[in-house]
Amino acid sequence: MTGTSVIWHVRCRHTSPEDYRHVLDLLAGFTPQVQPLPPLAAQVKGSLRLFGVDAGELAARFRVRALVQTGIDTHIGVADTWATAATASARVGRSGVLHLPDHRAVEHFLAPLPVQALHGIGPAQAGQLQRYGLHTIGPLAAMDETVVCRILGGKAGRTLRARARGIDPRAVAVQKIPESTSESFGFDRDVYDPVLVRAALLDLAVVLGDRIRGRGQIARGLTLAVRLAGGGATERTRRLPQPSAHTEDLRTGTLRLLDAMAFQRARIRRLTLTAEDLRPAEQGPGTQLSLDHAREARLRLEPVIDKLNARYGHRVAGPAAAYRKAS
Repeated sequence: MTGTSVIWHVRCRHTSPEDYRHVLDLLAGFTPQVQPLPPLAAQVKGSLRLFGVDAGELAARFRVRALVQTGIDTHIGVADTWATAATASARVGRSGVLHLPDHRAVEHFLAPLPVQALHGIGPAQAGQLQRYGLHTIGPLAAMDETVVCRILGGKAGRTLRARARGIDPRAVAVQKIPESTSESFGFDRDVYDPVLVRAALLDLAVVLGDRIRGRGQIARGLTLAVRLAGGGATERTRRLPQPSAHTEDLRTGTLRLLDAMAFQRARIRRLTLTAEDLRPAEQGPGTQLSLDHAREARLRLEPVIDKLNARYGHRVAGPAAAYRKAS
């Protein structure tokens, strides 16, 4: 298989944002063609001619190296298209690697899977297909395109039927770690309770702070986008007084953005918080001792909370106010 180009879809299991960055660094040692898919996946495309092994063996070698050097467990799907590799990486079994070397292997793998296992299909689309008796990927691949388009709509129908047949023209887009990162929260109903809205925003600030600290980055600004009842939306951006990755600074900036929007009784459906203009942490202002002893205590506690959440899962520890939205 020398000279053959393939796509890996790499999933990082039970890991932190910092570990995720280590995986990206290791992948870059195998090929420069890496596309990060935050928070915990990546696409890779490269030539095998430099390694002298097939794509499955090379993926297995990478997986062992990641385990030995970082302790990170990865699941890797290997195929000739993005969607097939991503579908495979979710079903690798105990080996951790699933290699589909040719079209016959792809067809044999995809056909018996439930339609909801196909990469890119949403629950509503899967439900629509199931209502028409299409419960597995094989019948979806075999069905006439015009019929699928009537069920799912033109673009979605063509795209998902093609992926069911192992066809996906998307290329791996080589990228660096994103210069911004976002997190969203959608309410089950339109909400105008300010306590619930602020709790949700605090939770978003906690998530973003943990993520960018794990990447060794700081944010220079924040953008808050709010989707309102009826489909309206508004957005506002604010520069932080100084670049930071501390949850407290992100929370303060976020709540000031919300206050600046001057909502009265607006009903809110969805919140999206973006940390903007991310830079390496070493480019920050450095640590300065504050006269606020309570703040200093919170900053000293922050690395401990990060380690607890990295080990046991997000939201094991964090500000109590962020949990009010669950009540």
